[in-house]
Amino acid sequence: MDAAETAARRNAFIPTAAKRPHPLRRRAILKAHPEVEALIGHDPRTAIVIAGAVAGQTLLAAVFGHLGLAYWWAALIGAFCIGAFANHAMFVAIHDATHNCVFKSNALNKWIAILADLPNTFPNAMGFRCYHMKHHSHLGDYDYDADLPSHWEARVFGRSALGKAAWMFFFPALQLFRLGRLKGTVPMWGRWTFINAACVVAYDLLILVFLGPNALLYLFASFWFSVGGLHPLAARWVQEHFTFDPEQETFDYYGPLNVIALNIGYHNEHHDFPDVPWTRLPQLKEMAPEFYADLKTHESWPGLQIQFIFDPRFTLYSRVDRSAAALKTAGGR
Repeated sequence: MDAAETAARRNAFIPTAAKRPHPLRRRAILKAHPEVEALIGHDPRTAIVIAGAVAGQTLLAAVFGHLGLAYWWAALIGAFCIGAFANHAMFVAIHDATHNCVFKSNALNKWIAILADLPNTFPNAMGFRCYHMKHHSHLGDYDYDADLPSHWEARVFGRSALGKAAWMFFFPALQLFRLGRLKGTVPMWGRWTFINAACVVAYDLLILVFLGPNALLYLFASFWFSVGGLHPLAARWVQEHFTFDPEQETFDYYGPLNVIALNIGYHNEHHDFPDVPWTRLPQLKEMAPEFYADLKTHESWPGLQIQFIFDPRFTLYSRVDRSAAALKTAGGR
């Protein structure tokens, strides 16, 4: 990569006119390994994981609530070391429910996602359901894919180590500001969104009244560290689609954290088969090894986090954007 290309990539997304690779690979895998189709379906055992995690987080919140607000520092340590992993798993469970991979019924998938959302202290599940499917159908398209940072994010945070660290810390809040730019999303303010909000607010109030403010602080911090706050788990957002190579825009992580992150590191496999539950993604890789063996992967989320912050080649523009390619072909707006 020459100096001019390096400079361009620090100031704009990587344009590509290539089609999304995942539908193409899905068809090729099904042709080569028709037995993979048996993995598609639902896994109600995810509901057991959700119930256990929500109960566990509520119990830990009670412990920190009993200690009182004088132990706010213990609540933060507990959230960073324990709660973040539980809440992150619940985000992955919400993700599976969004793809209707828990139950056959759409309504049951929505209800189980709302249950998983309770420890987050802010309603996320139904909003996520509204825009996540566009991420799959319009991967790497700035106008439709909320997973791409906004241009203002990239300009404000995206080029310096301090800026990238701040972006990772404030990631839970920054995502909200992307939604206004999206086109063709499902309207968010529907009945299920209000049900989701009512359930989470009711849970928060019960925690506050019966367990105290330190309990609520523990849960809020668990939510924050689960997707941001410079927690090593936050590197997952970099692992999935940040790239230097337009030939590969989705990356996997096969490390041990998948055990408590519900296999979210199997991200190429998930995008190829979003209708396969998280419990079966390792089987998918094993059944079609020739389609995944040559793909580049990340070996460590903590290592990737450090690289992302301090490697000047990484910016928030280190993403593929199909709309940018379309504009370039059309000569711009």
